[in-house]
Amino acid sequence: MVDSPERAARWAAAISTTLLANLTREKLEQLLGGYVEQLLGGDVEAARQVGRSMVEHDFISSATLEQTLAHLGEHTPVTPARLAALAAGYAEALRDRTLGQQEISRTAAINAMRRAESAVKASETKFKAVFESSAFGIIVSGLKGDIIDVNEALLTMLGYTAGDVARMSGRDFVHPDDRAGLRELAKELIASPYDNIRVEKRMVRADGETIQTHMAISLVREDDGTPPYFVTMVESMDEMRDLQSQLVRQSLNDMRTGLPNRAQFLGWLEGAVGSRGPETLALVQIDVDGFRGVNDAFGHEAGDRVLMTIAGHLNAVFPEEVGRVARIGADEFGVLVENPRDVPAVIALVDEFTARLDEATWIDGHGIGVTTSIGIVARQARGGDAADLLRAADVTVGWAKSDGKAQWALYDRERDLRDRERYALAASIPGALEEGQFRVDYQPVRSLTDGSVLALEAKIAWDHPERGVLCPEAFLDQASDNGMIVRLVRWALAEACEQAGGWYATLGDRTPVLSIDLPTRLCQEPELVAEVARVLTRAGLPASKLRFELHERLPVLLNDAQLEELTILAERGVELVLDHLTGGNAGVSRLRMLPWSGVKFSPTVVHGLDAGANRVDKTAAVALLEWAAILRLPMFAEDVRSEAEAARLAALGVVGGQGSHFGPAVPATEVPALLI
Repeated sequence: MVDSPERAARWAAAISTTLLANLTREKLEQLLGGYVEQLLGGDVEAARQVGRSMVEHDFISSATLEQTLAHLGEHTPVTPARLAALAAGYAEALRDRTLGQQEISRTAAINAMRRAESAVKASETKFKAVFESSAFGIIVSGLKGDIIDVNEALLTMLGYTAGDVARMSGRDFVHPDDRAGLRELAKELIASPYDNIRVEKRMVRADGETIQTHMAISLVREDDGTPPYFVTMVESMDEMRDLQSQLVRQSLNDMRTGLPNRAQFLGWLEGAVGSRGPETLALVQIDVDGFRGVNDAFGHEAGDRVLMTIAGHLNAVFPEEVGRVARIGADEFGVLVENPRDVPAVIALVDEFTARLDEATWIDGHGIGVTTSIGIVARQARGGDAADLLRAADVTVGWAKSDGKAQWALYDRERDLRDRERYALAASIPGALEEGQFRVDYQPVRSLTDGSVLALEAKIAWDHPERGVLCPEAFLDQASDNGMIVRLVRWALAEACEQAGGWYATLGDRTPVLSIDLPTRLCQEPELVAEVARVLTRAGLPASKLRFELHERLPVLLNDAQLEELTILAERGVELVLDHLTGGNAGVSRLRMLPWSGVKFSPTVVHGLDAGANRVDKTAAVALLEWAAILRLPMFAEDVRSEAEAARLAALGVVGGQGSHFGPAVPATEVPALLI
């Protein structure tokens, strides 16, 4: 979970360029950290106080508020209600600040009038400037309500002309139901030692429409004994409420597409899983494939056009009576369908949406096409959990992407549980390494002619305290996904070489080659050659006694510099074997860029030679083996299960094999007996 300081740092980064306040970055983050705690731990009133505090600390740029609302709405769990309260508090404080500034100006003007005997003309000029330029309506009136003067802002607010006002009294501006109350307040002010009050009263426009206003009424008492008078500043509350509504709309909607944003979408989900929600729902999450490439190639304006096109397609396919659409991420959209007829009906809508994407979006002569990966989650609504729904949708989108993108996937709870177990395993690898739960076992690769041990393939085994001994297939794929594969294989390489160095010290050149799978991620390390050299030197093992097995797809995934690193290893004596050869995935032009020491066939090919294999598999396996023989490289086979497979492989030129037919992988302590 992200803590308040980190949230504050992100908030500060979002608004730093918009600030007018003179704050250091440290003080800004400290202030925002307090705001984050108020927003997440307090109620709506606490959020309103945050808005007021922002104005008090000079966060008075409209861009600051806009960026704040957008950032909090998209990147924090602050509810829409608290965002609205923050915006309301901000607007109220800004109004009070403005009124205060106007009152300062008014006081200056009134004081100038009091010095009229010595500087009448100058005082009148200053007051006139404030009076005429004020954005608020101003009425100067006598104690009995007679109008002395009004400014242009008041005439505009109420729709009167100067000629109209000349025939009116102050009471004519006020709603009939509020006149008596306002008259009593004026009497109380005259009788009190105070000079001003603030009230909310209704006023009547020239067209008869009633507007709600906020009045700041000041009683001016002259020192020279002249009759006192009222100066009333008037602000339309309707305009202020319109501003508040606009700020709330901005906080809950995406400015680029016009769709509701993530904050509003989360509110929908919370309502849908509540006790008054629908019985069932379907959550559709859409992720744009390769969206960053569109921005990089054609610019962010083109990316925005693509997003607006997708938003238009979603609104067309999921109108309001069918589903509610929102933009929930930079390149992600969400659709909430309440009480869908059935899952096939939702899938049909998704197919209709993806069909619309077949038509390119034309921008500056470029026909830009996009695809989407879509996750669909359908389940009972009431009593559910909004966060779990979103997680399930994210997981399902991930399945669609991993299966090839440009398609949809349906949430499968059993698959999710299996994946979570594997991801949990991969995440716990560092701790397991520290506790010594891993070991390296060795599977013999035997000659198909005399049965001698040609090589020992290192296999990482995990002695899990709860699940027992786990084979590599149970955790290596997920370790590749989260990057733990690098740390794990580095450890296994050092461990295996250290043990092989001990066998070499005893057996010398009769020591079999140590073979180990080298994953793609480790091949992309810039210091691969230097690291392997250090490991071999420390272990006392010659480079010729080390063999790396590389998946047949690997050469296509590496750049020229990375292929050069592998070539240098081969030139220093390390063997490179092309592993998992099936004939279907290898890029021949890239394969030729590496100096191979051998090829190794996958279990699929090997099993095609079994006595019970069908004719098609057998023909394909034989053809591939005969083709590989043209390379004039030693050939090896994996997962040999029977004497029939071993004999057929030997007849086709395969020199070595491994698998259950030749014995399982054994711990390092049993290897010396195996070699002797």
